[in-house]
Amino acid sequence: MAGCALSLALLASGLLPASARAQDLQARPAAPPLPETPTSSTPTDPDQVQFSASGLEYDTDADIVTATGEVRMFRQGDRLRADKVVWNRKTGKVLATGNIAVTNPQGDIAYGDSIELTDSLKDGVVDNMLVVLEQGGRLAAKQGTREADGTVELRSAAYTPCAVVNTAGCPKEPTWKITAVSVTYRPDRKRIYYAGARLHLFGLPSLPLPKFSNPVGGGSDSGLLSPNGGYSRVNGFEVSIPYYVKLAPNQGLVVTPHLYTSVLPMLQADYSALSTRGAFSLRAYATESRRSDDLTTANSADTSMAFRGYLDGMARYQLTPNWSVSGSLRLTTDRTFLRRYDISRDDRLRSTASLERIDDSSYFALTGWYVQTLRVNDSQGQQPIALPEIDYRKRFDDGLVGGRVQLQLNTLALTRTDGQDTQRAFASAQWDLRRLTNWGQEVTFTAFARADAYNTNNTDATSIVSYRGLEGFHKRAIGAAAVDVKWPFIGTFLGGTQRFTPRVQLVAAPSIANTRIPNEDSRAVDLDDTNLFALNRFAGYDRFEDSSRATYGGEWALDLPGIAFTTNIGQSYRLGTRPTILPDGTGLSDRFSDIVGRSELRFRDFVSVVHRYRLDKDSLAIRRNEIDATIGSRASYVLVGYLKLNRNIDAAIEDLRDREEIRVAGRVQFARFWSAFGSGVVDLTNKSEDPLSVSDGFSPIRHRVGVQYEDDCLRLGATWRRTYNDTGDARKGNSFLLTLAFTNLGR
Repeated sequence: MAGCALSLALLASGLLPASARAQDLQARPAAPPLPETPTSSTPTDPDQVQFSASGLEYDTDADIVTATGEVRMFRQGDRLRADKVVWNRKTGKVLATGNIAVTNPQGDIAYGDSIELTDSLKDGVVDNMLVVLEQGGRLAAKQGTREADGTVELRSAAYTPCAVVNTAGCPKEPTWKITAVSVTYRPDRKRIYYAGARLHLFGLPSLPLPKFSNPVGGGSDSGLLSPNGGYSRVNGFEVSIPYYVKLAPNQGLVVTPHLYTSVLPMLQADYSALSTRGAFSLRAYATESRRSDDLTTANSADTSMAFRGYLDGMARYQLTPNWSVSGSLRLTTDRTFLRRYDISRDDRLRSTASLERIDDSSYFALTGWYVQTLRVNDSQGQQPIALPEIDYRKRFDDGLVGGRVQLQLNTLALTRTDGQDTQRAFASAQWDLRRLTNWGQEVTFTAFARADAYNTNNTDATSIVSYRGLEGFHKRAIGAAAVDVKWPFIGTFLGGTQRFTPRVQLVAAPSIANTRIPNEDSRAVDLDDTNLFALNRFAGYDRFEDSSRATYGGEWALDLPGIAFTTNIGQSYRLGTRPTILPDGTGLSDRFSDIVGRSELRFRDFVSVVHRYRLDKDSLAIRRNEIDATIGSRASYVLVGYLKLNRNIDAAIEDLRDREEIRVAGRVQFARFWSAFGSGVVDLTNKSEDPLSVSDGFSPIRHRVGVQYEDDCLRLGATWRRTYNDTGDARKGNSFLLTLAFTNLGR
């Protein structure tokens, strides 16, 4: 209590204005009446008033009942608690004084110094009124009127959803509140209406507000949402003013005009719907502005005015416990619209549709997708349209030796408007048997077989020869057998537990006719710790590694109090001299593969460091070096990511370039509700790593720096962003964003 003395003194003294003292939002000492009835018997008459009190007086001449000392009154869900109640039975008026609390059936609690009610306990006049809403927030006024339907009319009133006490329980000024000449609370609509209102932020008055209303709790209704503002070099100053239209309890539409000083306005619409089976949402942008068709020139000229827009939608519905349907839609009118208006920085957009059935032992999917490229040098005609892909998988026990069998049927049709078309179908079966020996080894036996059928045409449209395959219809048979042995050793170390697990895998596979088949989904080959022991180290189905090989490695794990460390390393060796289809630079082209590994260190929930690497088998040069580190708590943290790819891949064979970059992000909470944040990406690639790169070895790509205040009822922030690269009309430069959001306002 001593710590609260100053706060109590300020709130009670004349240092605060009279209006603030009249609109007392602080909690009252009176406890609300409990919902239990005061007697054990249930009244037969619903209009009967039940009450209890320490003392009771009855004036027979005036027909007045006076109850004193912990008075409780109950009637049809309305409850009253007071120190003294005078009930005039002739007029039906009830006058309550002293530590008053009245609760309605909805759970709202009204406090006051004195209250005059009718004997129904539903309506009356309250002096120095405080209403604590069940849905969150509170209303206070010098005087208020409570109607029989629960409507509360307040004069010289204030409203806030914010906390009015600090963590120590001492009174404090709410972060924001609204004062008004008159306020009406409609519990049936869960909405508050104001007249003559002003918004006070951090105790400072703002400009007068127009006549408006806002919902309380989790409800929603049509109305304006929180506006946003910003600035960018290309578009100028921006103000966006969203308006929410409630179409139904489960459907809503947000219409947002974006107003700019340098370009024409843009209209944004967001529709969402939720049903018992699923959800659907669609976002659309539309405007008219100049765009650049030539994206390869540094100072490209803008075209004439053109319609520009973007669609972004998703839907998912669970039709039955096993069947579901889902889809996504992402389409834009041109390649720079999303970046220019700071909507997205994706370099490709994918639209999908899928019908799925999943149960305990099988999976079925009918899927299609369309890709729109936003990359500068990519041809849209070369982007595949997959329609359809059909995939079915069935898993069951073999019933003989206890292994597990998985069958798969798959078919895919890829169509391009200006490129190679491919159709594929295959059937496969995989058998796995896992056993533990008496000495603790984990042994897994695998047998795999697959039959493929491919048809392709217009192969000359594919520039990289190794991706084309042969024109026409071709078939292929695939087979492989493997045995995988792990032998974990566990013991104590430095007061904790350590585990060392050597691992050896043998894979046998015959020669496979890979080059006759087109390569659509197995182009990005990169050896790392995740696929070192894979049966097929190609990413997709179109290529299968047909080498017999031995793969070996080990993992060491250490668990100490608060500290966990794991590391693994491995390499493979091709047993035969048969030429490989894996290109140079992948780490798998020679008989000995490159050496790959991964290490992870965790210290409680404060430090996490992950390092992945690939070393050249001959020179031990670092071909892949990737570090991701997280240091800090949820409130203050630093994220650092570094990646260097030195794969030495010939550009005529592989379309992935070498790259080096660093990513940094962080947040610092410098006060209880204040924090600063930032992030940045820097391209460290130079011409020796990538001859086509325009980077000089240190080229920032973009960064973001900001500050934010956020508590239980307010979010206020400012962000500075800078982009360092021009792409057509998406020019480099600075942009600024201001955000302001109030709890229960703009919802």
